[in-house]
Amino acid sequence: MLDTERIIVCCGSGGVGKTTTAAALALRAAERGRRVVVLTIDPARRLAQSLGLTALDNNPREVAGVDPAAGGRLDAMMLDMKRTFDEIVLDHSTPERAEALLANPFYQSLSSSFAGTQEYMAMEKLGQLDASGSWDLIVVDTPPTRSALDFLDAPNRLGDFLDGRLLRLLLAPAKAGGRAYAKVIGASLGMFTRVITKVLGAQLLADVSQFVAALETMFGGFRARADETFRLLAAPGTSFVVVAAPEAAALREASYFVDRLDADGMPLAGLIVNRMHFCAASALTVERGLAAAENLTDHGEHPLAAAVLRIHADRARLAEREVRLRERFTSAHPDTALVEVEALSEDVHDLAGLREIGRALAGDERAAAAG
Repeated sequence: MLDTERIIVCCGSGGVGKTTTAAALALRAAERGRRVVVLTIDPARRLAQSLGLTALDNNPREVAGVDPAAGGRLDAMMLDMKRTFDEIVLDHSTPERAEALLANPFYQSLSSSFAGTQEYMAMEKLGQLDASGSWDLIVVDTPPTRSALDFLDAPNRLGDFLDGRLLRLLLAPAKAGGRAYAKVIGASLGMFTRVITKVLGAQLLADVSQFVAALETMFGGFRARADETFRLLAAPGTSFVVVAAPEAAALREASYFVDRLDADGMPLAGLIVNRMHFCAASALTVERGLAAAENLTDHGEHPLAAAVLRIHADRARLAEREVRLRERFTSAHPDTALVEVEALSEDVHDLAGLREIGRALAGDERAAAAG
């Protein structure tokens, strides 16, 4: 996958190591000779921390310390939805219209906090990165929530917004122009407009109308680009990776993501289960370990050995529970490939730790291929 795919999208719930997985995949691909950029849509700082960087912004930054022997490189960036929106305005409108729109109070509010803007901008930024041709592989780290895949809805949501009746009514005055403004507004919205004007103020309505008029021509191109990016995500060369931990809630979320991707016809590479616990001494069951520890304690012998046996029993019990949870998932999704990554002794916060995760993923892939 790392040698052939064009886009890899990592999704999953919070606290399962999704960002670490995305960074590890990106680093391993870069050190195998590919030009890679990892984009996080998560507003938290997890990606920068995983890569040993102090900060990330809307511009790709090269990650230092990547082994250049194979000729690859790794860049990282974090989506800034307002800056991305501003870039669209500047690139797809005249200087005069761009200046008016950027100064519009309603635009300033919408571009930084309006529901759905982040998803629209994620599609736009992904399309920009792909169209640039600067990278062989784009790894996307989505937000750690169920809404992580909302950017797949961006084309439809944008279409609903553009085709909405309220938007057409707000746009009509700007098209009519001059004195017709009051007549069109009065005929279209009547009492509703007068009430809204009293509540929100005439200036806000004017800002909204001006905003809609300025975006009228630009939104068509935006919708076309969002549709194209959606097709890119569903095409060969793209893979979605669902990341989870061996916990009931995390695996329920993973099931949701798998079902959602299947419903949207998106290419799913498989599930990665991080922080698994394995028991090397599988012949020593929980019951036998506890019985042996109890026997030593009763005879007052080898207290250290008794403590180790109890620790082993706790770990074996945890491993058994995690296996049951994993099997519950696989029984519901028998066709979903699954890779397990053993829990590390400490959090990953540098390239050395990411390389260890990458080796674990590759080792599991080789074992699966051999089986």
